[in-house]
Amino acid sequence: MKISSMTSRMKPFAAALALVLTATADLRAQDVLTPELLWGLPRVGAPSVSPDGRMITFGVTRYSVEENKGNSDLYLIPVAGGEPVLLAGTPHRESAARWRPDGEWIGFFSNESGSNQLWEIRPDGSGKRQVTDVEGGISNFLYSPGGGHVSFTRNVEVDPTTADLHPDLPEANVRIIDDLMFRHWDHWRDGSYRHLFIAAYSDGKIGEPVDLMPGEPHDTPLDPFGGVEQIAWNADGSRIAYTSKKVTGAEFARSTNSEVYVHDIETKETSNLTMGMMGYDIEPAFSPDGRHLAWLSMERDGYEADRNRLFVVDLQTAEKRELSEGFDQDAHAPAWSADSRTIYFTSEIEGTIQLFAAEVESGRIGQVSEGVHNYYGFALAEGDGESYLIGQRVSMSAPAELYRVDARTGETDRLTFLTAPIIDRLELGRVEQRWIPATDGGRILTWVIYPPGFDPERRYPTLLYAQGGPQSTVSQFFSYRWNFQLMAANGYIIVAPNRRGVPSFGQAWKEEISSDWGGQAMRDLLSAIDEVSAEPFVDRDRLGAVGASFGGYTVFWLAGNHERRFKAFVSHAGVFNLESMFGATEELFFPEFDLGGPYWDSPRPESYDLFSPHRFVQNWDTPMLIIGGQLDFRVPVTESMQAFTALRAQGIDGRFLYFPEEGHWILSPQNGLLWHREFFGWLDRYLKPPSS
Repeated sequence: MKISSMTSRMKPFAAALALVLTATADLRAQDVLTPELLWGLPRVGAPSVSPDGRMITFGVTRYSVEENKGNSDLYLIPVAGGEPVLLAGTPHRESAARWRPDGEWIGFFSNESGSNQLWEIRPDGSGKRQVTDVEGGISNFLYSPGGGHVSFTRNVEVDPTTADLHPDLPEANVRIIDDLMFRHWDHWRDGSYRHLFIAAYSDGKIGEPVDLMPGEPHDTPLDPFGGVEQIAWNADGSRIAYTSKKVTGAEFARSTNSEVYVHDIETKETSNLTMGMMGYDIEPAFSPDGRHLAWLSMERDGYEADRNRLFVVDLQTAEKRELSEGFDQDAHAPAWSADSRTIYFTSEIEGTIQLFAAEVESGRIGQVSEGVHNYYGFALAEGDGESYLIGQRVSMSAPAELYRVDARTGETDRLTFLTAPIIDRLELGRVEQRWIPATDGGRILTWVIYPPGFDPERRYPTLLYAQGGPQSTVSQFFSYRWNFQLMAANGYIIVAPNRRGVPSFGQAWKEEISSDWGGQAMRDLLSAIDEVSAEPFVDRDRLGAVGASFGGYTVFWLAGNHERRFKAFVSHAGVFNLESMFGATEELFFPEFDLGGPYWDSPRPESYDLFSPHRFVQNWDTPMLIIGGQLDFRVPVTESMQAFTALRAQGIDGRFLYFPEEGHWILSPQNGLLWHREFFGWLDRYLKPPSS
């Protein structure tokens, strides 16, 4: 497609930009970030590159607080740079754009027909058409490389439901449960499973879809976060690989042993490519020359935070080898170069997420990008002797935009500026990197974020931010909930340590938190806040601690062990009682590994006695805001309820925010705004008294 042909469709993008400018017309230069402005930011999605390497499609999601929902549209931009053009934008949701292998059409999801279906549109915006009409909708679609098939997933009822077992009792409302795992993340098991289908495809029409997992009580991709990256076609379209964990019941709840399966289209046979590899095996990717398949593999069953290794298998000899041997970091999102000689991937390194390249023949790994930022979803753009990585880049001071990174030199150019009308008008706080000594001689990379207009002669209230996970890096993320610039804009200094247990500092550092939740990780956090609060611009009488998930656990733990450092706490979705948490969470492999086993084991794991926050409530003396969602099955809301009961029964000031329709995260716009109002209202009450 010629760039000149795009000019006729510039008006829709200009109109969208005008709406953003109108909505922010009252913004004065150097204003600060607010929750309302945060929700007004367009959210730029992952890119998809045309087969000739010249054009990019990507999604943009915008939220309406008034309507309490979001809507996504699709845009087109040249790899060489230029203004984005609206490709598909309606009141319906358009998402997940993928180019047809010949480049003549772009496939995408739309719910215009009432459910999520595959649609297509020409790159010039004409000819929009519906391709699938599958009952209940579909997800995770791909074109086969030759264009003769499409694949997708959809839910299929496998297990009998209550209505099947008792058809004469149609008004009965009950779940009949015989085994684990009966609920997962934010939904109950209802007898259906997500299966992989393929269908013949020709010029916008598909044949009868074929279920590749008939009758199987298994899913692909893996819940709760797996997507289309866990499915892949080989170069000639004769085979398709997918990820699944084909065990059931209590074994499913305890195991992380997923496998990569390969289905032969002609013979209709499915083989297990990773038999005998006991941890997570995910994200298969066939090489363009058809010789190899790459995937990510963890070594140990039951350990969800094991090192994510990059493996390849020679499909002719069946020889498997680890490309990342000696690379003491995790690999994510493998993608092959067009010549099949290099695999690009992302990895965490010292509190950032960067692009890397592994040479397949030699095994050498090199870092492609650098800087104080994160790269997320990326795609390769290769052609005319050039090779670029097109990726979403974010930092604590910048929401996601698309950047072009030269795969050979690392030279970087920004491609999109959709958030600029808001971000460029704001005064943002300075982000500082500190290395703080730990009590055991280690060093803790700690991000310190200062308020806009910071004055070192003033004394500021300061927040210790406790990261979740527990194996999750405090990287350069731009969160729409735990947003450090938003906290700084409210007049707080934020101290965000990469305590023991987070990735990007080697596997040993990451594993030191297992069976030691209340040990060195907590000492690391206290070391960080103690060092920063010794600065003259920190008011040591106005310290707070905040966090979610494991960060919420951290707040509960600190409440009983902080030695009067803090004047206010906020705990979101925190673990309060390790025994009740074990009894009510869904993925048992997590507490079994991280806590050392079930609480009834003999000998009893010491974690339950040494590190459960409920054993220290007699020491609680500090006001606390506690937040939980009913649909949170990872850390059930009863954990928050128990903590609130302990708080108020002792006469300590507290407030409980209960969200009946939210899960581990707060996702709807109006609930999100309320969350921020209560969050800052609580902290301001105790850390910004009138006398200050």
